[in-house]
Amino acid sequence: MKIKLFHKLLSQLENLTFTQSKELEETLHKKCSLESLEDVAGHVTSCPHCQSQSFHKWGVRANIQRYRCKSCHKTFNSLTHTPLARLRHKEVWIDYAKDIITGESIRDSAKHCKVANSTSFRWRHRMLSNPNKLKAEHLHGIIEFDETYFLESKKGNHHLERQPRKRGGKASQRGISSEQTAVLIVRDRNGNTSDSILVKSNQDTLADVLIPIIDKDTLLCSDKKTSYTAFAKKYHYTLETVNSSAKEYTRGIFHVQNVNAYDSRLKEWMKHFHGVATKYLTSYLGWMRLLDREKDITARKLLVVFAGRELNYQPLMRT
Repeated sequence: MKIKLFHKLLSQLENLTFTQSKELEETLHKKCSLESLEDVAGHVTSCPHCQSQSFHKWGVRANIQRYRCKSCHKTFNSLTHTPLARLRHKEVWIDYAKDIITGESIRDSAKHCKVANSTSFRWRHRMLSNPNKLKAEHLHGIIEFDETYFLESKKGNHHLERQPRKRGGKASQRGISSEQTAVLIVRDRNGNTSDSILVKSNQDTLADVLIPIIDKDTLLCSDKKTSYTAFAKKYHYTLETVNSSAKEYTRGIFHVQNVNAYDSRLKEWMKHFHGVATKYLTSYLGWMRLLDREKDITARKLLVVFAGRELNYQPLMRT
């Protein structure tokens, strides 16, 4: 736009009514949000279908630049083959990402972003599909591990084989059962975290989780659970245990206070969701891991993660 025309347009803004001013403000906000989203999604370097680097622009759809591959002749944009593909109302994704950071409920986020509850639900679980993969791939030094338990939940299931229970409550027995789901939390002293849902708690299931992410000369710390000791003995790991039931919480550098503190934060954070369906538990565990590591994360950075541009967990970690 030429400078003279632009200044002429500015001079006419004073003649706008209040309603027109608000409409203009909302339009500009949407435009800026969409431009910000394209920056977040990153520049297209190759066709996501055939990886060819030969493509050209092919119009604009849903306010996002599209391209057409010269090799396979398919069209795509910067979000194709990402969890954000084909989701609508892109202009409010930045606002929705802010709600993810603050842990707002699905309904509150829907109200804030002026979308349907079903849309807010769909966005949450599509966007969380990448954070649940962002586990520490390797832990170092002294490593603590422990199990924490969540009540089995069929939230949202309208065809229960049992009587639905009220929110909260307690299991009738301790440990893994049909009433509870066990989550193994593994952390080193640098705060690098991995977790896994356990079907059973024995030495072999522990081996499936721990061996791929720890070194052979790693020093492990845990409580005195029998399966932990059996795992260390069978697979020849050095394990130091503390007996918390006897009020032994630390022996010099040997303790599980790091992992227990994370368990406590996880439990407290889960409370305000008033019960998480077991089938979505992995997504919420990934959500918590991300927020715990990146306490100052911005909405733009979060959208980068949602788009799958940083699937490697390590760059997100503090040193």
